[in-house]
Formats: sequence, structure tokens, C-alpha cells
Amino acid sequence: MPFFSIVTPVYNTPPDVLAAMLASVRKQRYEDWELCLVNDYSTEPHVQAMLAQAADEDARIRFSSREANGGIVVASNDALAMAQGEFVALLDHDDELHPAALAQVEAAIAAAPEADYVYTDEDKIDRAGRHSGPFFKPDWSPERMRTQMYTCHLSVMRRRLVEEVGGFDPEVEGSQDWDLILKVSERARRVVHVPEVLYHWRMLETSTAGSGEEAKPWAFEAGTRAIQAHCERIGLPAEAERDLEKPGVYHLRPRLQREPLVSIVIPTAGGSREVRFERVTLIEHCLRSIVETSTYENYEIVCVTDAGVGPDLLDRLRLIAGERLRIVPFEGPFNFSEKINRGVLHSEGERLLVLNDDTEMVTPDWIERMVMYTELEEVGAVGARLIWEDGRPQHVGILFENGGYPGHIYRGFSPDFPGYSNNVFVAQNYQAVTAACLMTTRAAFEEVGGFSPVFPNNYNDMDFCLKLRDSGRRVVYDPDTVLYHFESSSRETEVSDWEKEALRDRWLPLIAVDPSTNPALRHGLPRLRAYLEEVLPGFRFATKLRSNF
Repeated sequence: MPFFSIVTPVYNTPPDVLAAMLASVRKQRYEDWELCLVNDYSTEPHVQAMLAQAADEDARIRFSSREANGGIVVASNDALAMAQGEFVALLDHDDELHPAALAQVEAAIAAAPEADYVYTDEDKIDRAGRHSGPFFKPDWSPERMRTQMYTCHLSVMRRRLVEEVGGFDPEVEGSQDWDLILKVSERARRVVHVPEVLYHWRMLETSTAGSGEEAKPWAFEAGTRAIQAHCERIGLPAEAERDLEKPGVYHLRPRLQREPLVSIVIPTAGGSREVRFERVTLIEHCLRSIVETSTYENYEIVCVTDAGVGPDLLDRLRLIAGERLRIVPFEGPFNFSEKINRGVLHSEGERLLVLNDDTEMVTPDWIERMVMYTELEEVGAVGARLIWEDGRPQHVGILFENGGYPGHIYRGFSPDFPGYSNNVFVAQNYQAVTAACLMTTRAAFEEVGGFSPVFPNNYNDMDFCLKLRDSGRRVVYDPDTVLYHFESSSRETEVSDWEKEALRDRWLPLIAVDPSTNPALRHGLPRLRAYLEEVLPGFRFATKLRSNF
């Protein structure tokens, strides 16, 4: 039995492209493989001849020929039925493998024997063999996988699991790979990412790589069905919806079966600032926005107030929020963590929503969306997309870089900036999200001990999220939960050196290498140069060009 079975359905592949695919497999440095080919009743005679010749030349290559065209799902299942290896690798008939692809995947499995699904980075290649569009992926992100088929190529799965879930499903033809990977990932003991470009996706007029949504529009509709079925299997109360403007991007709409009590905990000093050319009291503006915008019914508001918050303001808050409001006085020097913990002690909700008073709701179902994600036990915290008054992003996720220091990605970029591979607009997992708007469960909050008073000013939210990550839970960024954040209105945001070092000292093993990005993106020019020098023979950065990076 070979270690890898490469399964490839074939239909009318151009001869030069088919030859390149076959050659890329035979050039693999790791030799314990078989190639399972199925000719799906190709009308071009060269296909049968080339497959037969390849099989004659290499005993590891086997092929069968269908007597009628069955389509990609039927032909893929036929190829899968031929497979004898421990792992199944998916290779399209017009693509190519990097010579080290199987070797690097095998090394990853050897390092993590419980791995049931392995994926790699990829790029695109044209008919002439020119490379472009490398996609440097993050490590495994279940939430992103539900809103974008980001793992794509190369995908390698344990054959036993592939067979257990029934192989490729004809009901989702066009998105059959995505559907299969979702099913396998639901049962996988571990998912491993190999951060190297090991797959070359051919750009042809008839391929998705070459023409996007126009080439196979039905495939994107099938993606909606695959996601919906996945949500129903795992108990996520959501409805899948395709983004009509951003190909390959999907959204989840909450379809809650219940409405647990949500306690919105808001620390406030009663400060004010100008919002849209009008001076407003922040907590008053925030509460009015919650009450007037929110469509969720079952919530309470717990305001943790400083001594400076006077009775007139408290009366106005009661007029806005009515019986939903609970006032919790706080005395002593500023300590955000202690304020949150005290507010939680005086709350009753099953869900806890930590919120800054300098925010304004944009999305009416913002609470429903966050509850939707926290219905999954493995989700510890959910954060929102926060924008400034002019629409520019303030928070779309946190990355730990430069040895473990947190920072906002795309902070202050253009309002319509989509990010790298649309990552501003797809749900995904990060190590942390900001507590300017953060939902967690009471059970998770109590298990990790709430917010740590060791961090009174900054990084208390980073520390809280990392405690959740350390407990085995995921942290989710939801791009469709949108709030205005009039940042720095409540206090200054300067971070002291001792805060930075305290966070690193406590969490360096978790934050030294951030799994939500990629080494090629973390290390910038050196990894980019290495990739370009490999795919462009003879290419070298000129000194002048290098100095411009």
C-alpha cells in the first residue's frame, strides 16, 4: 500500500497541460505514491493515449476509463475507489505539484501523526508556466473555512475519514472539494498547515483560477449548500449566504433557536466628546444606540460607573434603558479589568458582552450574531469589526508580531480595503480580539478567572483571550458585526513598556509565532525573495529594488 494516493479525474485536458500534470507527479522527491486517474469519457483521443502511455511507463500510475461522461463528482469518486494509500491527495487534471509537495506533507504528518487533514500554500500558473498570485495561508481556522474555501490546494486527507463521510457529494457539484473537507475536518483529530507553496493552480479560460466566478457560477451556489449542510451538522444556528460582490466570500446569518440572557457590561467615567459635530455624553449616546438599534430582546445593561458620574446623568440613563439597566458604582484608581469583573459579578446573563462606552451600533442584529458563534462550546470569544467615524477600520483582528507584541491589522486603511485575500470581510480565528466589543460565555469567563487586574490599563483583553486560547477555545472575528468606535474618547491608549513585557512573559509560547498569519507575511522580503527566486529562474533582487522594500 502506498502512503499517498493522488486522485485525478480527467476530461479533455489539453495535451501540453496534461503532460505537465503527469510530469509534476513523476518528479516527486517522495516516491511512495500512486496516481489514480479516471478518464471521464473524454472526446479528445489524445487523453486516453496519454494516460495509457503514462501507466505503461510507471507502475505507480493507474487509470480507468468511463463509458459515459459522469461529471467531476462521479469521476472523482471513481478515482477515490481506486485509491489504496493511507492518505488521499487531490490534484486537478490541469494543475501541477511542486517537486517537494509530497515530501513536505509526509514530513508534516511524521511530526504530527494524528493529523487527518493537511493543506499547503499555493500559487497560480499560466499555460506558459509563468507563476503569479501566491496565496500564503494562515493555520487552521474553522470559522474562516465556513466563509471562504481558503485551504483549497494542496489538500491531503486520511483515506479512512474520506470513506467514512461518503466521498464526494453529487448534491454540491462544483464545491465538492469544499464539502468533503468540511466533513473531514468535523471528524479530524488534527488539521496541519504546511506554509510552503507546493501546488500550482493552472489559469485557463475554463478554470476558476483563470476566470473566477464566470467560469463556474454554479460552483458558488453549491458552496452555499455545502456551508449550510455543515452548519446543520455541527449545530451552528446560521444560514449561509453568498456575497454577490466578492467572489468566494460567504456570510452567516443568525437563525437562533433560543435567546439566552445577554449581560452588556459597560465601564464608564461619564466622559463626553464630539460625534458628528455635536457634543455628546458617550455612555448616554452608547445606551441610546443599543436600545434604538438592537433587534435582540433578551438583554440587560450593566453600567460600572466611576464616582464622577453624577445623579443627573444616571437619571438620563435610566430613562433610556429602563428596567434593563443596572448601575454598579466603582471607586478607586482606574482598572479596566476590575471594572469588568465587578460588572460581571452583578450581572445575570448566560452571555457576557464587554463593551466600551465610546461605541455606536451599526448592525441591528449585532447581538444575535455574537450569540450565534458562542452557541458552539469550543468558541471562547467573539469580536466585531470596529470602524472610525469616517468608516476607516479600527479593529478587524489582532496580530502578534515582532516577537509577540499585539497590533491592529489594517488600522486606518481605506474603508473599502478588502485586506489580503478578502480577510477583512471573512470570519476567521485570531489569537485575540479587542474588548471594545467582545462576547464570551459566563462559563468560559469564570473558568479562566475573568479579566486579570495585573493589566489595569492595556492588554487586559489580550490576556483574557489568550487565557481562552490556552483553555482550548477559539477566538472569532466576525466582519458582519459592525460598530462605530470613537476610539481614545474614554482614555489614552499609550502602552507602557512594563505592560508589553508582562504580556510577553506570560504568553510568549502562544504569541511568539502567530498562527493567524503566514511566515511569508510575517517575515516579509526574505520569504518573498525565496519564493520569487524559485519560480523565476535567474531572478535576483537588484540592490536598488531591495532598498525600496
